Amino acid sequence: MIRIAPILLATALAGCTASPLADTPTRAAIADSSLSPMKGFDSSYPSAPSQSNSNIAADFLSLHFELESGRRLPVFTRFETPITVRVAGRAPDSLEPDLRRLLDRLRTEATIDIRETDGAEASITIEAVSRAEIRRALPHAACFVVPNVSSLDEYRRKRRSPDTNWSTLTRRERMAIFLPYDSTPQEIRDCLHEELAQALGPLNDLYRLPNSVFNDDNVHTVLTGFDMLILRATYAPEIYSGMTKSEVATELPDILTRINPHGDQRPAHAIAPTPRSWIDEVQIVLGPGAGTDERRKAAQSAAATAQKLGWKDHRRAFGYYMLGRMTQLDDAELAQQYYASALGYLRNLPETRLHQAYVITQTAAYAISRGDGAEALDQIEPYLDVAARSENAALLATLMLLKAEALDQTGQEDAARSVRLDSVGWARYGFGTDWAVRAKMQEIASLNPHKKRNSQSNG
Repeated sequence: MIRIAPILLATALAGCTASPLADTPTRAAIADSSLSPMKGFDSSYPSAPSQSNSNIAADFLSLHFELESGRRLPVFTRFETPITVRVAGRAPDSLEPDLRRLLDRLRTEATIDIRETDGAEASITIEAVSRAEIRRALPHAACFVVPNVSSLDEYRRKRRSPDTNWSTLTRRERMAIFLPYDSTPQEIRDCLHEELAQALGPLNDLYRLPNSVFNDDNVHTVLTGFDMLILRATYAPEIYSGMTKSEVATELPDILTRINPHGDQRPAHAIAPTPRSWIDEVQIVLGPGAGTDERRKAAQSAAATAQKLGWKDHRRAFGYYMLGRMTQLDDAELAQQYYASALGYLRNLPETRLHQAYVITQTAAYAISRGDGAEALDQIEPYLDVAARSENAALLATLMLLKAEALDQTGQEDAARSVRLDSVGWARYGFGTDWAVRAKMQEIASLNPHKKRNSQSNG
């Protein structure tokens, strides 16, 4: 299982003004920061899933009995003994506190018997390695998890053996997660959440899920209430490793009634499957390697597929969002029409506030570039709390920096300075080193046409 870092859901505003930022900087430079101290999240605000238990049961089966490739898994697997976790390699300073918070959530929200250890025989080893080492192992991965190994060296030796093949697994006893120590604190934490969750439970990602990290759109970056419910059901006493899909399906209704009684009162909805062709098109747009024309054609094809299938959910909106990102360099006004179409679908869906926040970074940036700070403020303000409650520091910092520019444009210079200063600690968690934070600040400041004119005249 791997986490891919999509290019379009990053909160960089490339295409509005500046060129995309270079690769994320290293931990050493973060430690030497001359900016305000890095901020972190102390509390989590998971929302209870709004789906019916019938739909959650179907999602559970798809998550556990299929791989991302579409290959079916013959039996259910999980750890059958108390789980221990250890950290190895060059762990960055941010990893340990983020891991402690995550383990505490897993114990309290998912009721999983899991704890940290220093012992070499840990159930799960989290090894911090370089991004270059990860790319050499899996070129498109930001991080990944593998069964039956405890180190990257062991994985290299066993990578073609049945031991590391998920489809031959009958129970989970030993896992290794490989995270990049030389990435931003947020990317490391995001990898930690997704890969540890997949080491414990679901192996699949489903684009149809609006409120989960088990979705390759990477909108959600920390485990949600839905995810914790899936993990809690995974470790319910009624099911165990080796059970078939039909056997697990028989037990799920009673399990979900017990742990999520409100889900029985909600109506079930028909599940619209995601065709492989749409997934492939999205991966071309999001992943590395494709050229601009190829990405644009793939985005157009994905949007056309969503329209043909009659989708009205976040996947339909995602197609318009991708088109907006692929169009804004050449036709900013057309891009705004795409973003408006995306928001039109998202605002009818109660679980897509975070999705909306990503789109707002683009529409608010456009308003600022046109000198309409008041419009930008109206757009940004409702989503600051959304970004904070979602524990997305990069998104929060981006929205705050946009707000600061909008405040400047509306003559509120003191408030702008205060918001900009407050954004720095979040930016350091989300973007990393001093130069990356300053580049992000400069990128967003350059949206302001007044500052752009002053810069040109001074030059």
